[in-house]
This record gives sequence, structure tokens and C-alpha cells, in this order.
Amino acid sequence: MSETNINPARKAPRRIAQTVLNSLKGGVVPRIGLPYITVGRKSEIEALLHDVELISEGGASFRFIVGRYGSGKSFLLQTIRNYVMERGFIVADADLSPERRQQGTRGRGLATYRELIGNLSTKTKPEGGALSLILDRWIGSVQNSLVQETGLLPGDPALSQAVDRKIYEVSASVSELVHGFEFGRLLSVYYHAYLEGDDPKKACVLRWFRGEYTLKREAKEDLGVNIIITDDDWYDYLKVFSVFFRLAGYEGMMIMIDELVNLYKIPNSVTRQYNYEKLLTMYNDTLQGKARYLGILMGATPQALEDKRRGIYSYEALRSRLAEGRFSKPGARDLLAPVIRLDPLSAEEMLVLCEKLQEMHADLYAYEHRIGTEELAQFIRIEYGRIGADQNITPREVIRDFIELLDLLYQHPGMTAEEILGSEEFSYAKSGAVSDEADEGYVEFTL
Repeated sequence: MSETNINPARKAPRRIAQTVLNSLKGGVVPRIGLPYITVGRKSEIEALLHDVELISEGGASFRFIVGRYGSGKSFLLQTIRNYVMERGFIVADADLSPERRQQGTRGRGLATYRELIGNLSTKTKPEGGALSLILDRWIGSVQNSLVQETGLLPGDPALSQAVDRKIYEVSASVSELVHGFEFGRLLSVYYHAYLEGDDPKKACVLRWFRGEYTLKREAKEDLGVNIIITDDDWYDYLKVFSVFFRLAGYEGMMIMIDELVNLYKIPNSVTRQYNYEKLLTMYNDTLQGKARYLGILMGATPQALEDKRRGIYSYEALRSRLAEGRFSKPGARDLLAPVIRLDPLSAEEMLVLCEKLQEMHADLYAYEHRIGTEELAQFIRIEYGRIGADQNITPREVIRDFIELLDLLYQHPGMTAEEILGSEEFSYAKSGAVSDEADEGYVEFTL
């Protein structure tokens, strides 16, 4: 990927700039505008984009992105998300929570599937909810391609028969997969409902694809299929979707699941092990060629991965597959391994990022830069000079502090950066709030 894919030279539009700055100040990763502020992570991005090439050729990949809170896991995931959508991939993303797991009772595993399908995104519909659009465009593309190939006009019975055969070919290809028969059958049901303008029937098919049927009897009455998606088999349907999306003209499917720490927090050891067993199934499928056109990225903290009592490494089958080799170390990571560990951004990289944010902030509010090179360097020295900063500081904390500094200078023209940075108020204190960071032994700093 060329450098321009990551760092475009043009200025960010005001709408995007405001979204980026507001999101970062609030401690969350913006879903748009990331190419304007991406700094560092070049090696990690290149490694993941190599996976993307393999997926588009019919392969599959599975990676854990591991880093502390605020270290840039979600930022990296969103960067890859935006890139693969530009490449013609379907992206589905979800954050795990106490109610969304890999496996669980009361529909907690299925809840993750529903979130993923609800968040299906494409280049033209990046905000999610793209399933019906994908299906309708697929049918429309089949019709248009056959019109060009055969010369038949819309409404001609011969064209309808040709489209029927094409739809059947795709359905038959999908039907060869596990749980693919019902999936292919429902594709045909959707197609005929599309032709007949039967919106209620289309809605029923979409409801089934989204995993919203809870009773087989109800699905049988509405659609004639005697099976529904459950906690136990939802991942199999994602594999079917990935193949279908390829047949529908997309490059493949990328699944992104963040906040694996919520599996680590499950109090019941047996339930945790069932969830880790589901991870193992997904991991083995991708590496053994049982999945096609499918990439899986999962975000976790070091403790959620490495804790041998409750973390992923407590499941020996996963620990033996994922444990880092003896030669990999900070600054010289094996980025071809299943686990990509995020080293902290350097002070130099944070300096470049702050320069980009200042440029964006000044363009948004139409003022001349208030922070010179020396003041910016002083800010970075202060941030990275705190006791324990080499281990505990994260990009999230530095970014929030810097945007607050920019906001203060903009709102109070009489103040100077040198004045604020040199004041006694510019000091750090341990947060009194109990947080997930504190659970892992981190100290949260505030300006």
C-alpha cells in the first residue's frame, strides 16, 4: 500500500475534522477520517494488508491485536476496516460485552452474531446495516450482466429464466457448505420475493439471516425452513456469508471483534472455557483452510490473553498455538505470528501525530497555529518524562491532553502554550476512579 493510502496530503473536510477531534477527546476511535491522522504502525499495517491479499485470493486469516487500554488497538482495527472497505470487502465488527460473547446461555453467543450482521458495512454504506443493500445489488447485478450478455430485455420470460439459473448456481455453490443448504434456499426465496415485490417475505428472509428467529416453528411457517441460527452454530453461517459475498462480487469478508477482555471477566470457569473453545474452532478453521474469503481480527489486552488462570492462555490448546516464541521481543516483533503485540508509539511518532491534530484543529476553527515547534516538543517531553510513562502512558492519554490544550488556547486567546505548560496546574495525579485500567495495574493521568 502506498503512503498516500494512509496519510492523504489534502486537508480533512470540516465535518470529518470535527468528528475526529470530538471522538479523540472523548477517548473513542472515530470511524471516519483516520487516514488524516494515522502515524506509526507501518509494520503492523503492512502485515495485516498482506493477510488481506491472501483473503481476496480465497484464503483465510486469524489475528489477535494485543495492547493495553488506549494503546491503539481499536485505532488499528478501524484503520484496516476503512482500507478493506475501499478494496471491496464486506466488514462486520462488534465489541464483546457481558451480553455478547462467543458462546453462552440466553443467546449471548447469538447476540454477537446479530451485532456483526447488523453492522455489515460496505464502501457505499460504511455505517452498517448493509445486508438488504448487498442482496438487492447482487440480484440487480445478475440481471444487468445477463441483459448485456444475452441482449434480452427486462420483462422477457427468457431473461427471467436465465436469471433463475444464475441465482440457482450461486445458491448451489453455497449449499455445498455446512449449513449452506438452507442458506441457499433462502437466497432463492429472497430473489423471488424481490421479483414479485413481496416486501413482507423479503423482511422475513432478512430476519432469518440476522438470527432473529427464536422458534423453528415460526421460521417453518414464514419461510418453509425447519432450522434457525443458534448460539452453537452462528459462526458456521459467517463462513457461508463470506463465500456468498465473494460470489456476489465482493472481495471477501473481514470480521473484527474487540474487547475480548469481557471473556476474561466471565466469573464462571466452565463458561470461559466454552468461549475459548469457540475461539479455538475459529482459529483452526482459518489456518486449516476450512474457511474461505474470511479474515478475523480480535482485539485483546495483554492480561486477557496471557493470564494463565483466567485469560486465553488458561486454555492450553490456545496457549500452545499462540504463545510468543523466544526470539520475538519489543522492537523486533514477529508480525507474521497469530498475535500482533502493539509496542507503544515513540515520542517522535506522538510528536508527528500532535502536529497533524494541531493542523486539523486550526483548519476547523480557522485560526493561526498557537503552538510552535519548541512548545510542542516541550509538551511531548513533559508527557513522556513522568515517572512510569515508559510503561504506562498511552496514545489515548496524550491525545486527550493535547486536544484539551488546543481547545483552551482557542477559547482563551490571552493564554499562551508556554504559560500553560510551565504552570503548576499542568501536573499529573492518579485518578481516584476505579477503572478497567486500574484493574490491570495502569495509572490513568489527567490534565
